[in-house]
Amino acid sequence: MAAKTKDYYEVLGVKRGASDDEIKKAYRKLARKFHPDLNPGDKSAEEQFKRLQEAYDVLSEAEDRKLYDQYGDNWRAVKAGAGVPPPGWEGAGRTTAGAGGPPPGGFDFGDFDFSGFQGAGGFDFGDLFGRAGRSAGTRGRRSSRGQDVEAELELSLEEAHRGGRRTLQMQVAEVCPTCNGAGIKDNQPCPTCGGAGQVLRPKTIEVNIPAGVREGSTIRLAGQGGAGLNGTQPGDLYLHIRLRPHQVFTVRGDDLEVEWPIAPWEAALGAKVEAPTIDGKVELKVPPGAQSGQRLRLRGQGLNKRKGGRGDEYARLKVVLPKEISDEERRLFEELKRVSRFDPRKGK
Repeated sequence: MAAKTKDYYEVLGVKRGASDDEIKKAYRKLARKFHPDLNPGDKSAEEQFKRLQEAYDVLSEAEDRKLYDQYGDNWRAVKAGAGVPPPGWEGAGRTTAGAGGPPPGGFDFGDFDFSGFQGAGGFDFGDLFGRAGRSAGTRGRRSSRGQDVEAELELSLEEAHRGGRRTLQMQVAEVCPTCNGAGIKDNQPCPTCGGAGQVLRPKTIEVNIPAGVREGSTIRLAGQGGAGLNGTQPGDLYLHIRLRPHQVFTVRGDDLEVEWPIAPWEAALGAKVEAPTIDGKVELKVPPGAQSGQRLRLRGQGLNKRKGGRGDEYARLKVVLPKEISDEERRLFEELKRVSRFDPRKGK
C-alpha cells in the first residue's frame, strides 16, 4: 500500500494557501518551541523539530512548493527529471535529507536565529549544526546566489557602547568538492555531502562592530553567507545583536539607569559621592533632603549613539540604613529621635 503523503501545511499549522510570511512566522514560532536546546533529552521534540525543518524547506521555496502542491511526496522525483510518477509510486528519488533529519553534511540555517555561540574571541556554529541544523537537500541546489545566513551575536554592554573588531570562528557552507554542488554522484546521493551539495568548512571572519549598536540591530557582512553554486556569488551573513544583561546598568534606549545606595545622613544633609558610569566613576551630587527612588541625571554619561552624541545616565537613589550600629551611633539616633519633629506618616 502506498505510504501516506506528508502534509507539510499541517506540520506547520497553516492553511494550504498561506502566504510566505505566514509560513515563516509559523515555522519560527514552532522551531523555538521544539528546538533541541530548549528540550534536552526530549526525543519527541527533536523529531518534531526535524519535521518542521523538512516542511519549511519545501514550503519556503516557490518552485518546490508548487511541485509539492501538485505531486505530493513525489515532487522530488519530478524535480530531479524523473517525470510524473504513476499512481501509488512513493519514495523513489529521495535523498536522506528528505526522509527526515539532515544527512551527513546536510544543513540549512538561513531562517533561524541561533544564540549562545560563544567561544574564545567569538562564537562557533559548528556544534549546533550537527544536532539542530536544517536540511538543504532542496534549497542547497539553487543555481542562484548563495544563501543569506542569519545568526545572533551576543555582546557585552561595553562592547556595544564602544564598538571595535571581533574575530568569529565559524563553520560556513562551501560547494561540495566531490559532486560540485550537484548533490548526486554516480546516480546516488553524494557520499561527502549526503545530497546537500554543500559541506561545512571552518572560517575566521573579522567583524567591525560600530560603536552604539543596540539590542536587535543587525550587522550585514556581504559575501560571508552560504556559498553560491555554479560560480554564483555567495550570500550574506546577518548578525542580529543581542546584549547580555549588565550587573550594574539597565538600558533604557540610549540612556542608562543605575540604583545607587546612600546613607541616611547623606540623604538628609546632601553629599558628593562616587557613582559608576560605563566609562568609569564620576562625582554625583546628592541634594539635601534626597529621597529613596529619586533619580539624579548625569548628562552625557549614557550610551554612544550611532549618529553621534550620547544618552544620559540616571542614578536612582536608595537610602540604606546600617544593619548594625555602634553605641555612639545609637546614642545619636536616640538624640535625633528626641529633638526631631519629623513624622513620615503625617497625613496618611
